[in-house]
This record gives sequence, structure tokens and C-alpha cells, in this order.
Amino acid sequence: MSERQLIQGNEACARGALAAGCSFFAGYPISPSSEIAEQLARELPGRGAVFIQMEDEIASMGAVLGASLGGRRAMTATSGPGFTLMQEHLGYASLAEIPCVVIDVMRGGPSTGLPTSPAQGDVMQARWGSHGDRATIALAPGSVQEVYSLTIEAFRLAEALRTPVVVLYDEVIGHMREGVELHRPTKRQLGRRSGPKAAFSPDFLPYAPDENGVAMVPDFGCGYRFHVTGLMHDERGYPTSDHHKVAQLLERLERKVEPAVAAVSPERYRLEDANVVLVAYGIVARTARAAVDLLREEGVRAGLFRTRLLWPIPDAALSALCRSADLVVVAEMNRGQWSLEVERLAGGSSLLAPYLKAGGSVITAAELAEHVRQSMREAVAAP
Repeated sequence: MSERQLIQGNEACARGALAAGCSFFAGYPISPSSEIAEQLARELPGRGAVFIQMEDEIASMGAVLGASLGGRRAMTATSGPGFTLMQEHLGYASLAEIPCVVIDVMRGGPSTGLPTSPAQGDVMQARWGSHGDRATIALAPGSVQEVYSLTIEAFRLAEALRTPVVVLYDEVIGHMREGVELHRPTKRQLGRRSGPKAAFSPDFLPYAPDENGVAMVPDFGCGYRFHVTGLMHDERGYPTSDHHKVAQLLERLERKVEPAVAAVSPERYRLEDANVVLVAYGIVARTARAAVDLLREEGVRAGLFRTRLLWPIPDAALSALCRSADLVVVAEMNRGQWSLEVERLAGGSSLLAPYLKAGGSVITAAELAEHVRQSMREAVAAP
């Protein structure tokens, strides 16, 4: 069953979390994400669940990890400065394989930056914000409907792959209102919360991976005693400095997030015969779609590749697309972050002309279309 409602992006996020079974939220108010906390503060206590406002984002993330280990589907929501403070705990969650969801409603930065203006400057922070070699899953909804559905998907991926999952969207999507189908996922779709309950056994290996490389780390109510650490560890969860075991652990953690690429497919718009490819995500992808239509009216064979998954990057799909195009334009509201990855995948086989804007306003369809025209003129004039 489902119902359609006109709701704000941040409200859709809170609704999606509730539909996914979220029963614990810890956070600290920060624009432009605060409506998520406000909604969950109203909703969670009446459901026998927990909402807690912590003293800062560091404590918020620590509380989320503790709640997850205690058997709760747990999340937090923040924006750029708070996301920065959460990075150490996100690295811990990745290594200890603690499922949780982090919503980052992006605003202009660095530092306090532009608290109420849109930006897409946290893309690389989502990937590399925590030190060490760490695999990351980061989703990028492009509409209020997708905020709802991808928040649900974030919980599913976090549970299935035993890892933190980040949902990145910008202030515009967070505050705009659209009609949303509020569907209810089944328990089967969301997966199992923890491992089976059993009596203590000295042979229990909480970090032994399954055939997909995922360790089914249970919660603390499973009936087993087990060790959780931020140190490199063996399958028992005990610290190890054996370089072979450490290398195998890091390789497994990186490999296990790969199913996200198949689970979160991109939007391909008018790409069948396109030789000019626009690449975008979030709110910019909506104006890029309009720019494609403008260019098509002028006879330019333009198309759009809109990713809904920023990390792990969909390498194969993007590489093939870039290598078949004459011109690739990556449009994003920052000084160039995901465009660097697209450049790597293109391998010099096509002309790249990123369109970057980081002043706190959204890229328009007219701006982007003119950039494509100018890039095509320069390509023709080049020797």
C-alpha cells in the first residue's frame, strides 16, 4: 500500500527512515538539515523509539554506533561542518562493520560557509573524510521522492552490507516540496537486523565473512560475547598486526560494498545517440535534463547520465559512456570533485569541459546549455 502526499525533502527523509524501521536518532541541530531532527523528535517517542539531541556531532555519531550495536536501526542527520566532526566515528563504523545511516544535507563551505545556501561540496568528504583505506557507500537523490526511497535503500544497504551509508543531497532538495508516493517496504526487502540468538560459544567468529565478503556482526543481545574494536582485527574480533590478515580485511571491506552499484542504478536520459554527454547528480541533474532538451531543439545530440550513487563510483558504465562521447560535461556545485573521477574514467578519449559553480546558487539550464555551446565552438576552433 502507498499514499501520495505533498511534503518537503527533509520531511521525506524522516518519513523514509520511519518506513525503514529506524528506532534511534541522535543528532545536533544544523541548517539545512534541522527539519529531519524536528520531524523525528515528534514521531519517534510515540513509537516506543528513541530521539536524543546530543551535545555535538561527535557525540551524536558515537550514540548512533552504540545504538546500532545494541540492536537498533540507527541514524543521524547533519550538514557539512557536522559531517566533518563525524568522520572519525565513521571510520570506526566501517572497520567494525556497524550498520548505520548518515544524512548530509549539503550547504556552502568550508567552515561555517553558507548555512542556508545549496552546494555539493561534501562529495569527496564522503569518500575520503576518514583516514585510511575505507570503502564508502554514498547515495545522491535528485528529487523529494528519491529522498524518501533512497533513505529506505540506505537502511537496507547498511543492514545487508554491515556498513555506514551516507545520503547526500543539497539544501534545495531538502527544502523543496513535491508529491511523494509513501510506499511501505516489506521486512523481507529491508533484511534481517542481526544474527541468530544462541548460547555463548568459544568458536563464535563474528567477523567471519559470508560468500559475499560480509561479516554478519550481530548486536549485543544475540547471546554471544564478542569484541568490537577500532584496531585491525581477526575473525574473532581480536586485535591483530598480522600484515596478511590486515591486508585481507581491508580488501574484503572494499569489495563488499560493490553490490551497491547494481542496487542503485543511474538515470539515462536521451543517451541512445548522444555524442555530448552531461553528467550530474542532485538538484543540478534536474537543470541538466532541461539543458539537454534545449540543446536537442537546436540539433545537438545531447544526453544526461544522472548518478544516484556517488560511491562506489559506477566505473564500468561511466567509462564506456565517456569513451563513446565527443564531449563530456560534468556539472556540479563545487570547485570540481566528482568531475575528477569522470576525467579519470574518460582516460583522455573525449573532450572534458566541467561546468563548476560554488557561489551558493543553483546552476541553471540556460547557463549549462551555453557552456556546452561554447565548449563545442572551442573544440571546432582548436587545431
